[in-house]
Amino acid sequence: MRQFSKAGRRRATLTALAFGLCMAVLFSGGRAVERVSAVPQETYDELETFTNILSIVQKNYVDQVDTKQLLEGAVNGMLASLDPHSAYLTPELYKELQVDTKGSFGGLGIEITNRGGVLTVVSPIEDTPAAKAGIQPGDQIIKIDGEFTKDLSLADAVKKMRGPRGSKVVVAVKREGVPQLLDFTLTRENIQIQSVKYKDLGDGYGYIRITQFQEKTGTALEEAISTLSGGSDDKLRGLILDLRNDPGGLLSQAVKVSDTFLDSGLIVYTDGRLDSQKQKYFAHKPGSHTEFPMVVLVNGGTASAAEIVAGALQDHKRALVLGTQTFGKGSVQTILPLDDQSALRLTTALYYTPSGRSIQATGIVPDISMENNVQLQKVEAKKTPSQQQFLREENLPKHLENGNSRDPNADPSLKPVPKPIKDNGGGDDQDQDETPDDPGVQGTMGEVGKDPQLDRALELLKSWQVFKTLVAKND
Repeated sequence: MRQFSKAGRRRATLTALAFGLCMAVLFSGGRAVERVSAVPQETYDELETFTNILSIVQKNYVDQVDTKQLLEGAVNGMLASLDPHSAYLTPELYKELQVDTKGSFGGLGIEITNRGGVLTVVSPIEDTPAAKAGIQPGDQIIKIDGEFTKDLSLADAVKKMRGPRGSKVVVAVKREGVPQLLDFTLTRENIQIQSVKYKDLGDGYGYIRITQFQEKTGTALEEAISTLSGGSDDKLRGLILDLRNDPGGLLSQAVKVSDTFLDSGLIVYTDGRLDSQKQKYFAHKPGSHTEFPMVVLVNGGTASAAEIVAGALQDHKRALVLGTQTFGKGSVQTILPLDDQSALRLTTALYYTPSGRSIQATGIVPDISMENNVQLQKVEAKKTPSQQQFLREENLPKHLENGNSRDPNADPSLKPVPKPIKDNGGGDDQDQDETPDDPGVQGTMGEVGKDPQLDRALELLKSWQVFKTLVAKND
């Protein structure tokens, strides 16, 4: 029998550990991401340090330790060092993620992120307990059921806030401009998210709001257009597409929604280190609706898939984008399943609009910059909170930098979007850089006469029809 020295056994152990880690990450769920021919020497050195620390903790810590818990914590720490969106999904969280994209799940309805160790609300999801109670973008979640959340991971926060339907949870938030904590007692619900909402604004003008991009968003959008147009695009004189406070969702549905309004050309492309992450998505003529003008409404809560749609329609001059600068989440996360029913959510590429703009940490700058000067959502508190400055991707620790460059993948026929026009909508004339973003429409669709951005969008569509008629007469 062949004998091994102590150093040889240690190296063999480290080799096995390195190989196991590589296989877990690179061949998760049977899908090869990249084949590594050799493990670098520095990896052996670091892994030796790791195994030594693990051994010392197991032997000397004051209490008996759970090795699985220690390793899970190490994985979480490793991924947290990368960017805000890479994470380890336990089997429970991975299952919830799969359910979430179908538009039905239990909980409170809050999109959250971790900002400097503090749980921060990106956006409440429309028509959920959180939105109805008045939780706003930018709120910092300080306590959950009386327990402080400092340095609580997103995964643990989700576990604390989700629970059986009908059960209650108390969330204490810190809000800018309000000296005391605001306590919200929320009743958990089995949340059914209606991805697409719409209404007829009269005189041939339609309004469609997309709250999230889910599995059936594209189909629901088609049904909404058919209802508003009566089955004929010629009867629709203009459409307002509201993407405010839309946190995003499935890339496939963002492409499908964009394809609905474009009959040709590039919609979005992704670029990463691997060839498999270099993808292009194109529009197709069949089924396209291009006969009517459009205005897209955006704000600081417009993120990810919603930004892809806004950017594609803006670059192709298919729609006028109105509102405030969007969130700026331009990175692609790939879900890599592991053998124990858990998964990695790993940032693998960046999104680019058709003209070659990176959305990352910059977002979509509207053609017409306009804030809502009326706060639509009132919160019952002793003091009325000031308007919130939207949390954006650029505010998150360890966020990826913008990848802007004129890329060979970009459509050369498309020019960069010019500087936005400032539109006060008849309100105050304070400079945009000194005016905080408004919360937009939370928990409800825009209402004509009470939503300045929606009112302005409708005016623009009607003006377009007037000019179109004048041009036709002159011809």
